[in-house]
Amino acid sequence: DPDLPFVPSIPEDQFILVEEGDPTVIPCRTSDPNAQVTLINSLDKAVYAFYDSKQGFIGNFPAGSYTCKTTVKGMEFKSDEFLIYILRATSQLPVEIEALKTVYKTGETIVVTCVVFDNEVVNLQWNYPGKVKEKGLIKLDDIKVPSQKLVYTLTIPEASVKDTGDYECTARHATKEVKENKKVVITVHDKGFVHLEPQFSPLEAVNLHEVKNFVVDVQ
Repeated sequence: DPDLPFVPSIPEDQFILVEEGDPTVIPCRTSDPNAQVTLINSLDKAVYAFYDSKQGFIGNFPAGSYTCKTTVKGMEFKSDEFLIYILRATSQLPVEIEALKTVYKTGETIVVTCVVFDNEVVNLQWNYPGKVKEKGLIKLDDIKVPSQKLVYTLTIPEASVKDTGDYECTARHATKEVKENKKVVITVHDKGFVHLEPQFSPLEAVNLHEVKNFVVDVQ
């Protein structure tokens, strides 16, 4: 079609997510398989890459915006703009779980943190005793400096004894069959307690002028 040399693209094709180091396709396809197509970056400079009229330009491209252009009967045509986003992702999935403390009293706020390192494409799920009631508040912090890490924080306000149990986070790689889970056990007591353990008998005898020590172990 000389009036439409580039096959129209759908919006989903114009946003390209690529894992760091992986090749990708910029899908500017032509209606004429013999068309001469040039790839242009955001600086309006030509980018050299392998072209397949049925797929588009194939290669390892830096993040940024790209446009394809071709000439038909002396007229220049440009394709839609394609935006490439580079995501950091490793084949390993390092995950750590952390609780500032594992024993709470009723009414306190439970805080558990799950951290995923060196990956931006991750699905993370929490499992905990109050999940059915959707008691937990989940917050995500995406930290990039000095290194990439996703910090998921689960907060349980007004904890009760029923919140005692396993707190588990499961991270799944969005594009690879990799998953990792971590668990911590949290205990919630109805109230605080003191444990006393005397190191002497209920009845003790002492001689006149004798010095005697009475020791109590307090926890």
